[in-house]
Parts: sequence; structure tokens; C-alpha cells
Amino acid sequence: MKTVKVISVLLFIFLFAGNSFAREMNTFRFDNPDSLKRYLQVEFSLFYEDYKNKQYDDAFEHGWNVINTDPTNYLKYRPFKKMETVLWYLHDSVKTNTEEQVQALVDTTLHLYDVAGKYVPEKKGYYLAKKAFVLNKWANADPDTVIATYEEAIRLDETLPNGYRDMLGIHYAKNATEENDYKLKALELYSKLSEAEPDNALWITRIENLAENMDELVEITGKSWKLDPDNTEKAWKYASIAIRAKEYELALEPLKFLIEKAPNVVNYHKQIATAYQKLDMTNDAIKEFKTLIELEPDNRDNYFNLAIIYQEMGQYSVARSYLHKASKADPNWDYPLYLEAQLYESAARNCGFDFMDKVVYLLAVNTYRKAAAMNGQHSTVAKERVKALSNSVPQKEDYFFRKLKSGDKIKIEGECYDWIGKTVIVP
Repeated sequence: MKTVKVISVLLFIFLFAGNSFAREMNTFRFDNPDSLKRYLQVEFSLFYEDYKNKQYDDAFEHGWNVINTDPTNYLKYRPFKKMETVLWYLHDSVKTNTEEQVQALVDTTLHLYDVAGKYVPEKKGYYLAKKAFVLNKWANADPDTVIATYEEAIRLDETLPNGYRDMLGIHYAKNATEENDYKLKALELYSKLSEAEPDNALWITRIENLAENMDELVEITGKSWKLDPDNTEKAWKYASIAIRAKEYELALEPLKFLIEKAPNVVNYHKQIATAYQKLDMTNDAIKEFKTLIELEPDNRDNYFNLAIIYQEMGQYSVARSYLHKASKADPNWDYPLYLEAQLYESAARNCGFDFMDKVVYLLAVNTYRKAAAMNGQHSTVAKERVKALSNSVPQKEDYFFRKLKSGDKIKIEGECYDWIGKTVIVP
């Protein structure tokens, strides 16, 4: 393969350079260091000038003479990047229209990336990524060769743009068979990308397109973890995919494993708490949210989620206490106050419709008004609830028959409302 590349390079030089190259070669002695140095200075100067003027046909010969001889003294001028520009231009040029010329350019470009990796080892990953692209797009190389080149490039340079990782993932998916593990590799690659860029919907789309359905993805990631049961990364992928597929029960095993390995990782507890909620495993969900509060005492969501659970259980007093804690964690958040109003409204609706029930509706209305006054996300719906409950609160005649006047305080009491412990003022 190396011999073919050298022949192709020489052929291309012959095709583009003609006899001028031979004449220049006779001018300098390569066995004399000073003569060689002058030769490289002249060639690089000609290359730089032709490149600057976008005379890429002429620039090729001089640039290649420098790169193929010794570019060490010119690395600060980025000769490989400039030569890459020249080669890509020539490849796409209408002048390069014979199969022989095109093949020579392809082989020369691949050789350029190999040389670049030797002289600029810190950029070897980048040049390998470009080589993989050329292998695929220009050379129609074997997919396994393209994949292996991309893999090595990414291994060497973690800072490569994610577009190269996407190209690798596409090759994995396109060439996946029952005999190789490309589908699993693609899944792992896109899972990492999704974790790194959670707002990029493309990675989720790529994951979903890897299988006939989400069930297959769950099965694939589950098998991968079971074959490597101590691998926390695979366990997390399995759990994440299972939750995305709404297979909450399947997600429990890997999440429990992860929590045992790393008990203070917040995300593990969040995911398992969600799974417990979806499975109506209320006590376990409560335990997890309380653990989250210990880990993140300033996170409003943990208090709020506990409030939701206790509300669904009908334990309004406990629910309200956690709503107050959520408000304390974020005083500008209107949702806890809105949900507190819902607690009062639900309590009144479940009890009856006598005067005290109307008073509780009034408490709900007053709380909705406070939420609306915060001008937050729930301001509009809070105002709608105030309007909807206008006929449920005490009317003038209710106050008149009880000899209550504006400004009087009414203590909320009764079997349904012993948890409230509040008073309202007659409007």
C-alpha cells in the first residue's frame, strides 16, 4: 500500500509539475545541509506565495516538495493545513478530470494526513479524522477501515467536534450486523453525546433510529450490562433507555446497582424516585425524595415533588409543609402557592357546601390571588380559578345572617379542616 501511495504521489507530481521539478532538483545538492536548507527555503517561499494568491496548481508542487522532504522548520506556518486546502481544491477542480489524476490526489491526500500526524503529533487525532472522511467519501474504503480510523481519531483527540462522532455513529448504524457489535457501539456513542448535549434532539433521534422500536434498545442495553455487570456506564445507559421507554420496573435493577456503587450521585436518586412514582411505589418514592433533600437541601423541586405525593395521598397538611419549604428555597416561584390553593379547594370540594366550606373556598381564592400577584408562570391559571370559584365563596347574605361584617375574622374549623389552622377576613 505504501508503494502504491509513493507511485501515486510521484505520478501526480509528474502530471502537474512537468520538467520544471527536475530542473530545480538539479540546482540543489540534497547531501549538503546548507544546499538542502536553501532548497527548502526557496520551495516554501514559492509555495507560500502561490497559496496566498490561490494559484493552487503551482502551489502544489512547491508545497509537496517541502512536506515530502522536511517541513520541520515551517511548522509554525501550518503547511499541512495549507496543503490540505490545495489538495481539496484540486480534487474538486474541473481540471482534475481523469480517473488517474483523481486517484493520485486521493492517495496524496491520505499520505499528507499520515505525514502530518508524524510531524504534528498533538494534532494526529484531527488528521486521522480528516483521513477517515477522505477514506469514506473519496476512496470508498472498506467500512471497517473507515470505522477503525474514526475510532482512533476520537481516542487520540477528545476535543474533536461532535460532527466526527456523528459520522462514526452513522457508520456504526449503517454497517451493523448480527456478527458485529456496531449497533451497541452506536448506542453507547449517542448516549454519551446525549448526556453531554441534553438539549440536542439529534442525538435522541439517532438513538431511536438505531432499533426497530424502543423495546429493542432496552433489550440491547440490558444484555450489554448483564455481560459486564460491574460496568456503571453500561448500567446507567440501560436505566436511561428503560426509563425513556417507560419500562420503569426494568430500570430499578440498574439504578439500585448504581446507587449502591455511588450513593451520593443525585441523578441516580432522581431517576429511581421517578420510577417508583410511576410504579405507584409511594413509600419508596418518598424515601428517595427525602434522600434528595439531604443531598440538595436548596433544590426546590425535591420539596415540591414530595408535596405532590402527599397531596395524592390526601395528606394535605404534610403536603402544605413541603410546599412552604419549596417556597423558602425559591421565594419567587409561584407554583407552590398555586398548589397550596388547590389543597384548600380540594378539601372544600370533598367536604360539603355549608358555610364553613364556603369559607375554605374563600381561603383558596385568597391564595390563588396571591399566586396571581406574583406574575409568574401560573398567574393566568390562578386568575381563572379565582373567577371559577366566585360563586362558591360566601355571599353577602351568608355574612348578613351570621351578623358578620367586613373586617371580622372567621376561624376555619371542623372535622374536614382541622389541619388548616387559619382564619379569613370578611371582605
